[in-house]
Amino acid sequence: MTGVDVPWLSDYGFEISRGFHALKVWMTLKENGTAKYGRLIQQNIDQAQYLSDLVTANPKLELAMPVSLNIVNFRYVIPGAVTSSLNILNKEIEIELQEQGIAVSSIVSIRDKNYLHVAITNHRSKREAFDLLVQEVIRIGDTLQKKQI
Repeated sequence: MTGVDVPWLSDYGFEISRGFHALKVWMTLKENGTAKYGRLIQQNIDQAQYLSDLVTANPKLELAMPVSLNIVNFRYVIPGAVTSSLNILNKEIEIELQEQGIAVSSIVSIRDKNYLHVAITNHRSKREAFDLLVQEVIRIGDTLQKKQI
């Protein structure tokens, strides 16, 4: 028997002609239950509200809009600064956060203003991480602002 004559093992699986991607989801829900996933999702929503409260409490930060789910959009602000310079500054903050290994956020533009976009989806996230994020955004923003002056 040569290598050509050997049957494909994939022909004997239950996937047959297309992937059974839902199996992983179904088995995970079967093992852990929907109540556990509901608690984890609610935990992320609560953490987003906590981050929103931290942002709102700090005059150097501005919330883009009220938080209703697990996404928080905010930016570092300088009173009296032009929107275009704040957009550049917040993009630089995002880059620094990633390069320094602090957090992985992205930038979203809402009404022509750049905001740091934080989507909280990790069930292992802790409140201390959001405290650190706010602290570091302010530190990096203050440092970059001084360099621009």
